[in-house]
Amino acid sequence: MLEIGSLVDGKYKILNKVGQGGMSVVYLAMNEKANKQWAVKEVRKDGVKDFEIVKQGLVAETDILKKLNHPNLPSIVDVIDTNDSFIIIMDYIQGNSLNKALDEYGAQPQEHVIAWAKQLCDVLGYLHTRNPAIIYRDMKPANVMLKPDGNVTLIDFGTAREFKEKNLADTTCLGTVGYAAPEQFGGMGQTDARTDIYCLGATLYHLVTGMNPCEPPYEIKPIREINPALSSGLERIIQKCTQRDPNDRYQSAAELMYALEHYEEIDDLYKKKQKRKLYKFIACVALTLVFAGTSVWGYLAAENKKRENYDYILANADSPEDYYEAIVTDPTRVEAYLGDGDNKGLINFLIDDDKLTGDDSAVFTKLKGGLDQKNMMGYSSTVKVLEELKESNPKGYEDVCYQIGEACMFFSSVAVKDDKYITAATWFQHAGDRYPVAKIYCDIASCLQNIQKFKNAEQFVNLYKEYETLWNKVQTLQKDALKYDIDLKLRVWKETVSMIRNNVEYFCEVSSKSEITTLLEDIKTNCSLMTGIGLKDSVSSIIESVETTKSKIETVKTEKAEG
Repeated sequence: MLEIGSLVDGKYKILNKVGQGGMSVVYLAMNEKANKQWAVKEVRKDGVKDFEIVKQGLVAETDILKKLNHPNLPSIVDVIDTNDSFIIIMDYIQGNSLNKALDEYGAQPQEHVIAWAKQLCDVLGYLHTRNPAIIYRDMKPANVMLKPDGNVTLIDFGTAREFKEKNLADTTCLGTVGYAAPEQFGGMGQTDARTDIYCLGATLYHLVTGMNPCEPPYEIKPIREINPALSSGLERIIQKCTQRDPNDRYQSAAELMYALEHYEEIDDLYKKKQKRKLYKFIACVALTLVFAGTSVWGYLAAENKKRENYDYILANADSPEDYYEAIVTDPTRVEAYLGDGDNKGLINFLIDDDKLTGDDSAVFTKLKGGLDQKNMMGYSSTVKVLEELKESNPKGYEDVCYQIGEACMFFSSVAVKDDKYITAATWFQHAGDRYPVAKIYCDIASCLQNIQKFKNAEQFVNLYKEYETLWNKVQTLQKDALKYDIDLKLRVWKETVSMIRNNVEYFCEVSSKSEITTLLEDIKTNCSLMTGIGLKDSVSSIIESVETTKSKIETVKTEKAEG
């Protein structure tokens, strides 16, 4: 035996003996240079029958452990073969075996056993997935060390082996009776991963019940026959692990791990609770459906009433205030703005005389700010009607913005003509995705604002660049007009001619007389093709305006020549 205080291999100082088995003694040693404790396992040749056979087993054990790296396994750091003994230097595992915990306290708490089982299952899964797989074959409480932090370490790989296909006679009476699977005693095929599943199941049985399967009656009973307070889910897991036929057990450590992680879900008490929850849920759903049905009925009735009120108010509207009332009754609808065939709508009501006055324009401004609505108590609140319309009916919102923009653009009676573009643009900017002409009008409005700015600043280079941009927009407007309906064509042509007439001096600077005249002639020609009831006066007005503008172009040119 090694003496306390002696040095092994010149660096491992023996501190004291910590354990002894049939063939070996385990010491606690210190590597003083590294300031680290190690376990030293010594097997002496004297007193051991067939030492060479034992040595082969030890070499096999150390060869296996050297290949492994897992937090729940010890590491082999050195093997020393002397004339008198075979010494293995490995991690010192502080703590005691689970067997000692059973001796001192009996059955262990169920939650602790399940936590240990998961760690051991993880170790077995690691061993079984090596290439080749490693079968441990001697799982039992005595081979599991419980450390102070609550984690466990699997020790003693004396009976472990590497799995070999078709090696049917790999094991004869290896393992510990009571914990070992039936196939470990020959005649049932070779041991494999399912063998370790059996051993772990038997170990869990001993830990959770305190009943040693190595002692009479040498059987593994349902654990709740011993302690009815234990989980039926855990009972099912242990029973499946310890089936005599390997095919009836869990087929892998991963499968067992899943069961352990969900043991409560296969517990009878858990199932009863879940059934009660299901019944409560069904009852709640039924009540919810009843309440929902009542609510839906109430909602539909309220919506129907609101629709009736909306339609009645709209049909009898005779002032902006009447239209306001319809709008706040249901801000998600557009009929109060645009009309619905039988009724005008607010926008057409305001331009019914083909003129949009300053007071009329103030109506649109009011819509932006929101409309007042009184509740049942008589208190007023502001409803952001256009915001609600935009959120609930985006297309309807764009339609309303475009129609308001048209009203400001084509029917405005403001004195400063450029202002109507700028005012209309504040509405057209929300309709550009569905109405391309709205985007062009916004661009023209931007040009007009820049022109005014550059005029005031006397920045003439920028001024003429802006007029060139404006002229290009006017050309685009006239070209695209052919795509529009008749009413919009006439409005666009009228505004185009008006825009040229009002800016003729500058357009003549950035373009040519022939180009401007050609554009006007195109408008005149296309207008002449317009026939139909009510179109004659509009067409005649545009053609007359074209001729007046053409004359003005010649005047501008004459003045430039004289100058």
